[in-house]
Amino acid sequence: MSERGPAPGDLALIEALVNTLDIEADADELDTAPGRARFGLTEAEVPAARELRESLRATLLAHAGHPAHRETTTLGEFLSRAPLLIAIDPTDGTASLGPAAEAPLLSRVASAIAQSLVTGTWLRLKACEAPTCHWAYYDRSPAGRGRWCSMAVCGARAKMRRYRAK
Repeated sequence: MSERGPAPGDLALIEALVNTLDIEADADELDTAPGRARFGLTEAEVPAARELRESLRATLLAHAGHPAHRETTTLGEFLSRAPLLIAIDPTDGTASLGPAAEAPLLSRVASAIAQSLVTGTWLRLKACEAPTCHWAYYDRSPAGRGRWCSMAVCGARAKMRRYRAK
């Protein structure tokens, strides 16, 4: 869907997870063994991963100023269950934040969000406003006001609908 490059750093994980569902084609990568393997998921973990994905999508829609697409568990509730580790390097005292071994996908998502908060990139990860898309994308526009994953597809469709409505 998106003509944009992947999100920077660890946000690429969140973008990839949200984009495992192609709403328009009604295809879910998490239904496939390679799709599950990409995120280290077993079949039993897929329902929770789907709920996390939709919670992330709702948050990314909010980043772009759009209402949630459906009722979901809040992202804050998910993140409250995400174990993270702070590692301190004994030689120079530098600290790093990373996922714990338990709940690996959830912890990796939490770690990615924490890192993006530090770098100031979290609010630029958004979801396309098109109801048949809601694809995650990283908004690289100077003003940070991007609305669609692709101006050539979703943006053009929205503009054409507005034009026809006139």
